[in-house]
Amino acid sequence: MKIYAMSDIHGCIAEFDEALSLIDLSGENMLILCGDYIHGYDSYSVLDRIIALQRRYGEDKVIALMGNHEEMVTDGRWRISEFDDETDYDEAREDRYIQWMCDLPRYYTTDTQIFVHAGVCEEDGELWEETTDDYTYTEKFPAQTGSFCMDIIAGHVGTAVVADNPRFHDIYYDGQSHYYIDGSVLDSGVIPVLMYDCDKEEYYQLYSGGAFPVDAYEE
Repeated sequence: MKIYAMSDIHGCIAEFDEALSLIDLSGENMLILCGDYIHGYDSYSVLDRIIALQRRYGEDKVIALMGNHEEMVTDGRWRISEFDDETDYDEAREDRYIQWMCDLPRYYTTDTQIFVHAGVCEEDGELWEETTDDYTYTEKFPAQTGSFCMDIIAGHVGTAVVADNPRFHDIYYDGQSHYYIDGSVLDSGVIPVLMYDCDKEEYYQLYSGGAFPVDAYEE
């Protein structure tokens, strides 16, 4: 079984489709999307693609999590099409998507992993579910690194920021417990794809040329 993860699509439908072409949803394989699907070039198309995938494969196989941009829409701060290019505002259409967004979970766990948009409260270790508030799940900043009781797979903060390297847009692994997967697609044109091989218990980044092990970031 393989678990695929990506995050921070930000309305980039062409880049999203390219990333999707790298994954295999046959068998028990699953895809986890870690939030921020909107506010870029074509948010409606990205949302349509995610919803279509969920209808085809099931919401337990294609899991979409809440990001801070979805939360900004559901609490009325921004519209879905706020920053999209040449997208006309459609109130009825927005309302349908907002209903879908309101039901998005804030995190997903396996026995050893937490998939989340921004992060969790790590100070209390195994009690993280009891102490993490909604704001932390979607807005945590800065990105935390170091050892934790579970692997954390998150987006929200661009890997260029985490690595303090403006040219780095791949998956950032701190060598301990954190995998950051926001490649800043609006700047880089790339949505990184993380794959976890459950049988080998190993992480890979997918490219058109194949799957490569994710090693700890080194400058």
